[in-house]
Formats: sequence, C-alpha cells, structure tokens
Amino acid sequence: MRFQDIPGLQQTKKQLSQSVLNEHIAHAQLFHGPTGGAQLAMAMAFTSFLFCTNRQGDDACGTCPSCQKVHKGIHPDIVYLFPTVTTKKVKEAESDVFLPEWRNFITGGLFRVLPEWLATMGAEGNKQGNIPVEETRKLLGKISLKPFEAPFKVVIIWNPESLNLSSGNALLKTLEEPPSDTLFLLVCADAQKLLTTILSRTQRIAIQAVDEASLADFLVKETGTNLENAQNLAISCEGNIAWALEKAKSENLSTSTWFADWMRAVYQKNLSKLVGLADQFDGLAKEDQKSLLEYALHIFRQCLYQISDAPTLIKALEKEKAFITNFSKTLNRQSIEKISEKVSTAHYQLERNGRAKMIHLDLSLQIIRIANANK
Repeated sequence: MRFQDIPGLQQTKKQLSQSVLNEHIAHAQLFHGPTGGAQLAMAMAFTSFLFCTNRQGDDACGTCPSCQKVHKGIHPDIVYLFPTVTTKKVKEAESDVFLPEWRNFITGGLFRVLPEWLATMGAEGNKQGNIPVEETRKLLGKISLKPFEAPFKVVIIWNPESLNLSSGNALLKTLEEPPSDTLFLLVCADAQKLLTTILSRTQRIAIQAVDEASLADFLVKETGTNLENAQNLAISCEGNIAWALEKAKSENLSTSTWFADWMRAVYQKNLSKLVGLADQFDGLAKEDQKSLLEYALHIFRQCLYQISDAPTLIKALEKEKAFITNFSKTLNRQSIEKISEKVSTAHYQLERNGRAKMIHLDLSLQIIRIANANK
C-alpha cells in the first residue's frame, strides 16, 4: 500500500511523508477516521514509506523487498494487534494465532470494517472480538528486540476500541516508556472509546472522509461501476469506503430493504411480522445488528434534512431517496429526536450484551408509540 493507492487526502499524505523526511516522527500516533475509512490504509502506507529502501519523492516505491513484505503483512519489524475471538477451532484468542487470516484480510484490501474481520475469523453468534490483557502484556517482549531490517519496529493496533480497561492500562504502561526504536500506530474509528490517558500519549492524525470526486473516481477504477453510480455511492457513504466498495461490487440494498420492511411493519402495527423480524435480528452477528441500527440512525438523519427543507444535505443512493421522501412525511422533528434516542439506547444495550431479540422488539414497540403520538 502506497499513498497514491489511497484516494484524495493529499494534505494528510504530505504531512505524514514530511514527518519521515524531516525525521520528526511521534513515537505513538492515533490514526482516527470514519468507520470503513482510510485510516488503516494510511497507517500501512506510512509504514511502507518509512521502511522503503527506494523512495519515489513523497511515496514508497511499492516494489522493493521491504514494500513487498509490508504489503503481504510479513515484514518482521511490524507487530500487529487486533480484536480476536475464540472459535470451535481456536481456543486461545490472540493475534499471533490469527496471523494467517489477518494477512489474507489486509492483502484483500485495507478499507475494512470489524464485521468483515469477525466473519474472516469464523466468529459465531454475538461475539464482538476484543484485545485481551495477555496480549498487551506480551507486547513488551515482542518489541524488546532490535529491529531486524527496518529503522524502527512498528506496532499497528487495529481497532483499539476493543481494548478493555485492563488491556488498555497494560498498553498504557508500554506507551509511557517505549523503546526508542519502536513506533505505535493506533488505528480506530471511535477515539472516544479509548482511555483518556492513552489519547494523551498519542499524536492524533485525523483521517478525514475522502472527497466525493476522488472517491467516485476510485470506485470506478476499483470496481468498474459506472460513474453515475459511483458518484451516488460517494455521496451516500458518509466516509465509509468499505461500504461504498461493497455496494459498488454487489449493488446489494439488503440493509435498506430490511429497514423498509421493519418500518412498514411498525406503522402497520403488524406484531407477528415484528416478532419475525426480531427473530431475524437475533440471528445476526453482533456487529451486523449494530450496523442495522446505525443505518437506521442514518436514515432518520436524512429524513430530518428532508423535513427541514434541506434536501441538498441528504446523502443517500437514488434508490433510497424516494423512500426517504415518502417516509419523512410520517415524521416531524420531535418524533425523529425521540426515535433516534431510542435507537441509540438500543445500540448501547447491544454493546452491553443485552438479548438482541428483546431489544429489537422493545424498540419496535416504542417506535409504534412515538408514531401514534405523532398522528
């Protein structure tokens, strides 16, 4: 992965390359951006440039042995930490155990989200993945050795939001007194979930959403979709490149269809249908459940723009805009605020491992009450 392989974000690329060329590199950096954004790709491109033995101006060459090893995930001076789960085949959930799967995962593309990784590992049921304290405690031993080939040993921690209090505190001890030749790159989508003490010890690298024109060109190049569809996706994805790539390749609107079916059952007060949808919801992986609720919040936000006479702010596919136009007629600002609050509460309850079926069915009933009060 090179900087030129990432669409847009020229200022961030220049900032990172100049920090290497000027030898002003912070020992701990937090790459944070939108879900499914370019933060992992940017961290890998930065590492490639740092390790490259034949730099081409402000970018890595992409062909030297070092660049090839970084691309394949096999460079001996990169340590990876990422969320893991136990499965029927794997009883010890540590990053080293899943390294072969991780290498396949990142070589398949660096615009990725946690549900994809959980599926790659074979996570079952509602397992969400975490970085256990044993891993962060073992980290000091891994970085105590001098770099084998590169000028630095780089620790890439993907999804550090998966650190719990114990593993976060163990990482903090390492961040406070790191070896002089070790860099930490934390790659996340929700920095607010990190310990404030970790945040205070990192240099924050904000990875903004890629501008729509650059992203549209990227989608055309990567997926072969037509320019009009790519432009619609670039507008509606809200920085989630992983989502845009998936939609461009499959044009699968199952999420929007599921949401439309859910709202239709809510407004028809079809309890048997709602119970069936709650059963379907319960059968999904935990991250997919949360993604559906996040999508619901996205649609309600678009409806708010619609009823506020600000249609230019709406970010949705053309096929979704008709639904938003009609659905928003049943809502007002107060009902959107109340429903969004209920959806956010349900999302929090899922994170706290509440029973998904009961959470979803209760949410449906609460939306019915709000919708009736709106009539």
